[in-house]
Amino acid sequence: MIFTVSTATLLSHLQLVQGAVGVNSSLPILEDFLFTLSEGNLRISATDLETSMSTSLDVMGQDDGSIAIPARILTDVLKTLPDQPLTFKIDTGSQAIEIVSSNGNYKLLGEPGEDFPTIASAGEEVTNLQIDSDIIGRAIAHCLFAVSSDELRPAMTGVYFQIEEDSITFVATDAHKLVRYKRTDAKGGSATTFILPKKALTLLGKALPSKATPLSLSYDATNAFFSFEGVHLSCRLIDARYPDYTAVIPAENPNKVTVNRLDIQNALKRISIFSNKTTYQVVLDIDGEDMTLSAQDIDYSNEAKERLTCASDGAPLKIAFNARFLVEILGVLSAEEVVLNLSTPQRAGIIVPAEKLDDEDILMLVMPIMLNN
Repeated sequence: MIFTVSTATLLSHLQLVQGAVGVNSSLPILEDFLFTLSEGNLRISATDLETSMSTSLDVMGQDDGSIAIPARILTDVLKTLPDQPLTFKIDTGSQAIEIVSSNGNYKLLGEPGEDFPTIASAGEEVTNLQIDSDIIGRAIAHCLFAVSSDELRPAMTGVYFQIEEDSITFVATDAHKLVRYKRTDAKGGSATTFILPKKALTLLGKALPSKATPLSLSYDATNAFFSFEGVHLSCRLIDARYPDYTAVIPAENPNKVTVNRLDIQNALKRISIFSNKTTYQVVLDIDGEDMTLSAQDIDYSNEAKERLTCASDGAPLKIAFNARFLVEILGVLSAEEVVLNLSTPQRAGIIVPAEKLDDEDILMLVMPIMLNN
């Protein structure tokens, strides 16, 4: 098995799938890349048994075959080499690998390709959807930050896909903040729901092309499959029941406050420096066209206050939030102005962009903190 490929091209494909490589696995072969050569096409695969990813590229090759190559040593070598043609000479009998560059050669030992775990593929009973990659990309960008890391609540460690005949809704929450991202220009054939793990969506988000590209999404009862431009990703769905997120969204919010997104985001960053480092509590005191942000840390006698101009059409209100959560939410949004929909100091606040794009509905929710006396 022999093939020649440029350093930069190979490295870019390895970095694309490297996140799916198993780490500290009980199966050492999961820490390898699987190289499969077939008629001048090299397919590179990686898996941790839950998430699998593969990509392919054209090479100058002969003697088709497959071999598992240690991922870390291969990528570490390629990162230090200048861009040049590399020739891989592989004995699939002894698993001996020799990499020949213009100035040197490097030898290592692989493992038989047939010992590499079989990667799940979409069967005949999957449901198929065609969707633009930019829709998935924006959904991932808006939702991932709100996914929980609490393994005791597995349903919340992923993004909830709610597919309807005329829309797709993506939901993420960690019980402190919640995102609901809905697209009406992405349609499913039949109503269904499933939960995709954060790791798979993180890998997918990094791999998506910068330009809108048709993407195939297939799913069955246990797995989901994504495919675009020679890249394939599969993952096991989270087998859990997602909480009823609609129950925490206040139906009526009489206080609507419009404010410049960057102004309030930067003010929160400054004010939070003086807040208690356990709660990061920042108080929003809203009265007409004035919004006063304040924080204090009694233990260190730290205190800060800042005033912003806003547009409010409700009664005066004082409410407290964790500043870090607000900064995260405002950082994900891109609108020039945002609207804070508030009701009482004890009920969740809703943040939405002041100007909405066609076919896109974004709702960010953050839970309040009890006001200090």
